[in-house]
Amino acid sequence: MNKLFALVLIFCSLKLAAQPDLYKEKYRPRFHFSPAKNWTNDPNGLVYYQGEYHLFYQYNPFGNRWGHMSWGHAVSQDLVHWHHLPLAIPESDRIMIFSGSAVVDKSNSSGFGTVKGQVPLVAVYSGHFIADSTKPDDYTQAQYIAYSLDRGRTWKKYSGNPVLDQHSKDFRDPKAFWYAPEKKWIMAVVKPHEHVVQFYQSADLKSWSHLSDFGPSGDTHDIWECSDLLQVPVEGTHGQYKWVLFNSQQITMQYFVGDFDGTRFVSQNPQGRIYRPDYGPDYYAGITYNNLPVSQNPVLLGWANNWKYANDIPTYPWKSAMALPRNLTLRKTNGEWILLQKPVAQLKTLRTSPWKSDSMTIEKQQALPLRSQQFEMELTIYPGKNSVCGMHLACGSGNPFVIGYNQASQTLFIDRRGVGDNSFNANYAALARYETPVSLKNGALHLHVFFDHSLVEVFAQDGQVAMTAQVFVDPSSDGISLFSDGASSRMTNLAIWKMNSAW
Repeated sequence: MNKLFALVLIFCSLKLAAQPDLYKEKYRPRFHFSPAKNWTNDPNGLVYYQGEYHLFYQYNPFGNRWGHMSWGHAVSQDLVHWHHLPLAIPESDRIMIFSGSAVVDKSNSSGFGTVKGQVPLVAVYSGHFIADSTKPDDYTQAQYIAYSLDRGRTWKKYSGNPVLDQHSKDFRDPKAFWYAPEKKWIMAVVKPHEHVVQFYQSADLKSWSHLSDFGPSGDTHDIWECSDLLQVPVEGTHGQYKWVLFNSQQITMQYFVGDFDGTRFVSQNPQGRIYRPDYGPDYYAGITYNNLPVSQNPVLLGWANNWKYANDIPTYPWKSAMALPRNLTLRKTNGEWILLQKPVAQLKTLRTSPWKSDSMTIEKQQALPLRSQQFEMELTIYPGKNSVCGMHLACGSGNPFVIGYNQASQTLFIDRRGVGDNSFNANYAALARYETPVSLKNGALHLHVFFDHSLVEVFAQDGQVAMTAQVFVDPSSDGISLFSDGASSRMTNLAIWKMNSAW
């Protein structure tokens, strides 16, 4: 199998070198991460080390649909421009490499470092073992590790794998991190069907002992996956943090805010309330970076797709992209902890050709004097009483993509019904309109929007709400307009920047 992977990598390298139009294809995002070719899903192993942000990701080296899960690999110095590296951890010995995390073992607690001062990077991942390929649903999952001694360029699987095995069918997605107060490693692992996150501790990343369980809680309608536990700073304070636990539920995500004492996580979410990092259809498996500089707020990265139709989206030679990296803080509002998400500031380096307007009063609809499917927009809206107002993107032939606000119900919504190509999967066509409550602040709604060919990301009220959606429209449908139905609305501080490609 390893020889086969080597041949595949050589072939892919030669083929990619002969394709000058990569990252210019129809529907291809230009400032979001996507693999040069083939299938990708969950981000994995997010870790910062020696000036590089590592992005590992679920990857199929053999094709444009899910299968043969391995860890692809890219690095960046700014979370915007990415450099592809060879396949990091390949499927082998009937074990697919499922999701996980990576840590910097600064003290060489694992013993993988072979000379004084050598710092291993250690990947902790789920091994998905299928004993008989004719029975793909007869599998087991356990936690494995691999390590690198050359800044993540090459990886070796630990000979003592697996390091945590319950001899269970579904037991996956380890997120490991260093817990400094007790000088130990913590690992969160999910039992999907039980809706439980289990916490384990280790001194050396090899031997793990159980600490506690969290769940069931919050949204339990679908299986739980891809949990992450981290400290997030409280906005406007110096040195105040709360613990945040993320997990994913098949086609969406939720988060809990609370306390972790090194053994147990206790949620402080109000009973019955569910909080999501994204209220759109296409955001999943978001996890955060380990080992960031102390001065940097946490960075969350998610997969911009939906399992209901992910294999069928009409893109080639790649399949799927990551959402924009987001910086995280917390704010307490009306007794509730709310996660704030803001696109990383480095994205501003891609801005070009600004167009601005201080104030506009919109009745019905007004087209703007620029066209693009590759831009960033900010504006503040003062909705008229009982109005439905907002913006239309991808205007042209067919329906536009709608980002709107209903003043009477105080809800923000996105709507892609009838927009572009929605024929490839009935679930995509059905999952078209999403909405969530958003309160005005002094009568105003602030929106921050990114449109990148097949991806739309919306951030409202300084990141209190985010919504991500895919859309597959013809390149000629690139008009932008503002609208207000039912009453006129005022739009202020409107700024639009066309965005350069990050590739």
